[in-house]
Amino acid sequence: MADNRAIGIFDSGLGGLTVLAAIKKKFPNENLIYFGDTARVPYGSKSRETVIRYSLEIQDFLVEQNVKMIVVACNTASSHALDEMRKKYDIPVLGVVEPGVMALTKQQQILEQKIEKAAVIATRSTIKSGSYDAALKKINPEVYLYSKACPLLVPLIEEGFTDRKATEMILREYLDEIIREDIHYIILGCTHYPLLKGMMQRLYPSITLIDSSVETATMMEGLLNVNGLKNESTNNGFIKLFVSDITDSLLDMEKLFFGGTIDSVEKVSLGW
Repeated sequence: MADNRAIGIFDSGLGGLTVLAAIKKKFPNENLIYFGDTARVPYGSKSRETVIRYSLEIQDFLVEQNVKMIVVACNTASSHALDEMRKKYDIPVLGVVEPGVMALTKQQQILEQKIEKAAVIATRSTIKSGSYDAALKKINPEVYLYSKACPLLVPLIEEGFTDRKATEMILREYLDEIIREDIHYIILGCTHYPLLKGMMQRLYPSITLIDSSVETATMMEGLLNVNGLKNESTNNGFIKLFVSDITDSLLDMEKLFFGGTIDSVEKVSLGW
């Protein structure tokens, strides 16, 4: 039986629209509801307790929309709030950390050779949380993970500087350090970073980039199937965008991170 309830997706802002785009591409018939907490972005500078509180408030809102599962398209919230969210409601909750780490194991299977070292680049908060290290130790403890905070990339991307010399210089500052460690697998641990994949591959053609947005959509398929939640309809699903604040740059950010058409945009207050 087709389950046409929507999939809920949220992020601290609009960077998670890269995850939405990957999910829409893989599941065009699924209905999608996205919440961007644009009034309280960024989460990366907030305490763990605050990130958990925000995430649970957004989860309540999405459950009120009758979603069938929730994708936490925010590395900071995925690092801090998943356990609490999974306790609160009996619906699947998927973060973006585990799919990125799982992709390393998939790469090993494809290559049929051992990967000894890999790197993750992310915001300071995500790196400080140690979430990628913890996930990798559970899944593939033999891989050494080099963690690198790249705090300047998000503001550059949000300014639309995805093909500027300034961004290239900053990328070299961050990634040269990783390349010197003879690391060739890099997990993009922030939903903004997929917009720099082209520049990264051009500057470092020998590296393999692991896009957590794409990997999250891939892992979703198993969850939908196992829980009998897949929408078998052949109709094109709707996309609804909710935000906690309508900002001047909203339309620009929507185009930058999603690139397609969103059916509706609505501001909602979560009672804070």
